[in-house]
Parts: sequence; C-alpha cells; structure tokens
Amino acid sequence: MVSVTLAVLPTVTAMLVHAASDHAERLHSEFFLLEAFLLIAVGLMSLQSAAHLYASAVEHLSTKQDMAKLAKYDPLTGLPNRLLVREAFQELFSFSRRSQSQLAVHYLDLDGFKAINDRYGHPAGDKLLVEVAQRLLSTVRASDLACRLGGDEFLIIQSDVRHRDQAELLGRRIIRQISEDYDIEGATLRVTASIGVAMVPECGIELDRLIECADAALYQSKSRGKAQVLFCNPDDELLTGRAVA
Repeated sequence: MVSVTLAVLPTVTAMLVHAASDHAERLHSEFFLLEAFLLIAVGLMSLQSAAHLYASAVEHLSTKQDMAKLAKYDPLTGLPNRLLVREAFQELFSFSRRSQSQLAVHYLDLDGFKAINDRYGHPAGDKLLVEVAQRLLSTVRASDLACRLGGDEFLIIQSDVRHRDQAELLGRRIIRQISEDYDIEGATLRVTASIGVAMVPECGIELDRLIECADAALYQSKSRGKAQVLFCNPDDELLTGRAVA
C-alpha cells in the first residue's frame, strides 16, 4: 500500500505544480488537474484493493487455523480427540523421561450408557456425555490429558506418576465422580465407569500399544463386575482390580 502511494505521489505533485504555473495555459491547467485527480483516485482505489486483499488473506489464514484446531477436538464434548492425543503424548512422554517419572494411560468406558440411549434417546445421551467430560476435567490435573475416543469411551493420560497407587487412586476417584447421579431433561440418570490402565514405560512407549493394553484391562474390568480399575502388565497379565463402591 505504501509503495503505491510513493509511486503516484511524484507524478501528482509535478502535475499540481505545473497546473499552478503562471505560464500554463488555462486549458492545459484544467487538463493536468483532471489527470492529477484521476491519478489520486486510482491510487486510493489501489490502496483499498490492497487493504481488501490483506484482510481477505488474514481472514483465510484465521479460518484455516480455526479448522486445524477444530480437527483436534471432539465437537460434542470439546475434549481433545485422538489426533491431539497423539501429538500431546510425545510431549508428556518426553517430560516423564526428563523427570524420571511414569505416565498412566487410563482407558475408560461407561457402564449402562447404551440403556440410557435406548430409553431416553440420543439427545439425552449426548448431554450425559458432555456432563461426563466436565466431570473428568474437574477430576484430573491441568498437567493430565483427558480426551474422548468416540462413543462412550474416554482416555486419560496421567502425568508425573511416581507410584502405581497414584494411578489407581485417580482411577477410583474418576469412577466415583462418574457414578454420581445426572439430572438430564428432568430425569435422574445413573451410569458407572470401568477403567483399564497401562503404565508407561512398563507396558511400552508406543501409544497404540498402550491403548491396546489398557483396552484389554478394561475388557476384563467389565467382565469382573464393572466399576473397577484394572492394570495391564507387559505380558498382558492383568493384576487384580478392586471394586469401587
């Protein structure tokens, strides 16, 4: 925009000076004045066009950034999705190595959610999922990561774990929070949660492997009566979980 102004300014100035000369004929003066004003108008239009192009470019970039951000979050609950978890896991793992601590990958599935969907409908089920997400966020620390994998399945990556008991304590606390009543559309709804846990690096350092291990522990948790926290070891042998009241 500045370059356009600088390019037009000398010509316009020269014309105005020439038009004001005592020796210039009246007709020539009017012609030069007209041409000068036309150049000014063209310059202003160029400035407006440049400003519009700049604004459009900024808006386009902002839209792309917004879309990239939305692609990493679950549209229903606002929690991170698998894509963001994969990115964040590497950072959390690097931090755990520097701090000589562990990570705990909690795989959570709601017990009784399908029955609620069938009885009260998907809108009520969606509202319950949003409430579950809020309870998860209020239970984990800011340094932990809670995400929705899809359906009624969630993943929590707990950071800075020094002892396995810390992971079990968080799992039990999550189950208690999830198990409290929900007031959805005038109805009191109840669900519980089962959790399978894979420790890092004990069960591996690859996220897919850790999710698979935690999922296996989750399956056993459900088969043993639900509302339990079970751990998976590197050999896929499950440690006994304790039921949560």
